[in-house]
Amino acid sequence: MPVIRVSSLDDPRLSDFAHRTDVALKKAGHNGDASGELGLYIAESAIVLERALRAGHRPRAVLALGTSVEEAQSLVGPDVDIFSGPGELLAELTGYALHRGLIASMERPRLPSVTELLADARRVVIIENVVDPTNVGAIFRSVAAIGADAVLVTPRCSDPFYRRAIRVSMGSVLQVPWTRVGEWASARELLRASGFHIAALALTDDAVSLRSFAADAPERVALVLGTEGEGLTPEAIAAADTVVQVPMRHGIDSLNVAAAAAVAMYALAE
Repeated sequence: MPVIRVSSLDDPRLSDFAHRTDVALKKAGHNGDASGELGLYIAESAIVLERALRAGHRPRAVLALGTSVEEAQSLVGPDVDIFSGPGELLAELTGYALHRGLIASMERPRLPSVTELLADARRVVIIENVVDPTNVGAIFRSVAAIGADAVLVTPRCSDPFYRRAIRVSMGSVLQVPWTRVGEWASARELLRASGFHIAALALTDDAVSLRSFAADAPERVALVLGTEGEGLTPEAIAAADTVVQVPMRHGIDSLNVAAAAAVAMYALAE
C-alpha cells in the first residue's frame, strides 16, 4: 500500500490522530465506530511501535515524518495505512509535534485476569492511585529493567496505556504483564490465595527497614506503592502483611514514588 500524503485534515481516515485525548481513544470502539473493540492507544516512536508489535498488539494506522516513513513501512508492512505530510500540518492535526518521527494508533489488547497474572509470578508491584502518567511510566520502566514479574493497578490509578506513560516507560508498559485489580477487600484475598506476602511501602510507626525486610524476604512478595501526595490509603496499609520504609538521611522523609519503586525493587531483586 503506497504512503498516503496528507494535504488536508478533512480525511476521515485521520480521525485516530485528530486531537484525540487519551480518554477519547480509550472509549473509541464503544460507540459503534470502526475503532478497536477495547479502544485505542498511541504508540510514539519506532522503538515503542516495535515493542507493541512484538507484544502482539495490532496497529490501525501510522502517522510519520520524513525518514520515519521507511521505518514505519518496515515495521507494519503493506496492509496498514501510513500517512505522511509536512510537520506543521501533522502537528496541527495531532496537537503536538512528532519529535520522535512517528506515532501509530494501536488497538488495546484484552487484559489478563489477576489470577492468571499471579500464577507464575514471584515479585509483583501494585500501583495504588498514582495519577501522574509520568510516574506510572517510570515505575513500569523500573519493573522491566530491575525485575518484577507483573504489575497490578488499582481502579483510580492512571492508565498505563496513556501516551505519556508509554513514552516515559520506553514502551515497557507494552512488555510487562499488567492488569487492573479491584478494591482491597477482594485484592487481598486474591493475593493471599496465590501465596503472596503484601509489603506496603509507607511511613508508619511500625514500618520495618527495607534492608531488614529484603534480607529475609518471603518467596512471593507484592510491593504496594502509593499516590504522590498522600501515600497509601488506610485500606492498603491495613491489607499489608508488613509495612516497609526506605531508610533516609539528612532529614528527608520520602522519595518520589517512581524513585522509591526502583530502590525497593532493586533491594528485593532475586
